Amino acid sequence: MLLAMTASDMIGENLTDEFLTRADYERAAQFIATKTKHQPTIGLVLGSGLNALADEIARADVIPFGDIPGFPVSTVAGHSGALVIGELGGKTILAMRGRAHYYEGYSMQRVTLPIRALRALGIGTLIVTNAAGGISEKFHAGDLMLITDHINLVGMTGANPLRGPNDASLGPRFPDMTDAYDPALCDLARAVAREAKITLREGVYMMLAGPSFESPADVRFIRLIGADAVGMSTVSEVIVARHSGMRVLGLSLISNSLAHSHDKVSHEEVLAAGASAVPKLATIIKGVLTRV
Repeated sequence: MLLAMTASDMIGENLTDEFLTRADYERAAQFIATKTKHQPTIGLVLGSGLNALADEIARADVIPFGDIPGFPVSTVAGHSGALVIGELGGKTILAMRGRAHYYEGYSMQRVTLPIRALRALGIGTLIVTNAAGGISEKFHAGDLMLITDHINLVGMTGANPLRGPNDASLGPRFPDMTDAYDPALCDLARAVAREAKITLREGVYMMLAGPSFESPADVRFIRLIGADAVGMSTVSEVIVARHSGMRVLGLSLISNSLAHSHDKVSHEEVLAAGASAVPKLATIIKGVLTRV
């Protein structure tokens, strides 16, 4: 006897190993293009609790993720799930209010479909943000961290968004990740932070699959192998962006310190920290936009 399957069942059964194609990405991009007169050149991914920055985008067109063919829809609080396309910092940008995550049951290729769609729209620069747990003992809740490199622990265990057939028209089979985070964009962020007297930490971000937060033993291991902050997103997006030739700037909000606190971690704490840090993050992003 066959039982009816819910949408969440279908995600778990059918999408974990799916392989998408250029047609999937272009279908999403073409739909987005019909819903706005703007022609964005810069993409912005806003992580947990950081959606308020999208409210500053002028002359905005808003497109819910659920309306876009093939787009994954987030089920997580703090990820409202819409594209906001308009003007910020003197540039025409496309901002993603939230993102979908691997732990929600989507394949890595589905999670990163939005980045492919942005590239198909002609976007060549991507700014990714996230809320992350602080591993470095130098970091405290509320700090901002410039991502200078990453550790793709999820990808090392097999869940790489480039797994499967490679379309050479999208990017090379073996893309180099030496400068995954564009050195010139990093320098711009440093200069903006310095002039605005904002303390901007720097470090290595590690992606884990989630959704459980890290155990004390996890934290010791993560610190041992060289990560300064840890989260459940971003790295797969950056890999796809670099595969397609996009320049990338990455910024983490340190939402809680795993090095200094032994208290239990909650998603509500992450969202609260994001709300308090938005003004600093907005200053850096808008400053970078004006100089790109």
